[in-house]
Amino acid sequence: MRIKICRKEAKESAYWLRLIVETNDEQYKREGANLTNEATELKKIISSINLKSQ
Repeated sequence: MRIKICRKEAKESAYWLRLIVETNDEQYKREGANLTNEATELKKIISSINLKSQ
């Protein structure tokens, strides 16, 4: 159950990071893109853990 919450939080974080990247200056876009990629990777890892635990 908690792993599903973790995935949901990672998904939401990726969403907000994408909004930050799209609405801010170039200065924030590079760092935001890196953080978005990291959030996406975490989401994939958590999804994999969820599938293997079932």
